Amino acid sequence: MALDKTLFKDKTFSDVLEEIYNNSRKKDKQINALIGELKPLIENIGDATLVVPMIANYLEIGVKNDEHLIKMLAIVQRMDNAKAAGNTGEFELGAEELAQLLEQIEQTPTEKPE
Repeated sequence: MALDKTLFKDKTFSDVLEEIYNNSRKKDKQINALIGELKPLIENIGDATLVVPMIANYLEIGVKNDEHLIKMLAIVQRMDNAKAAGNTGEFELGAEELAQLLEQIEQTPTEKPE
């Protein structure tokens, strides 16, 4: 698949890959800053049991958002490969793949914790 192929609106395959990379780097910096700010507030094990789940939730949301983008790119790439191979039929996801995607969409939190 060509990296300059437009996927939707003005986003190319390369743009989405760059966005995934930038999001990952940004999350790393945000998480490190958050942990740095919270370290002085943790004075005992009770404090840690309150703070650590918040950090874990934040990490999980970011990872799931990137996973969805990566899966979207994989679908587009499969469609492109099918087209290049001369497959003139419609591109279809298997029932199991579709069920997995729908389940993951339903389980993904829509807001980041504050």
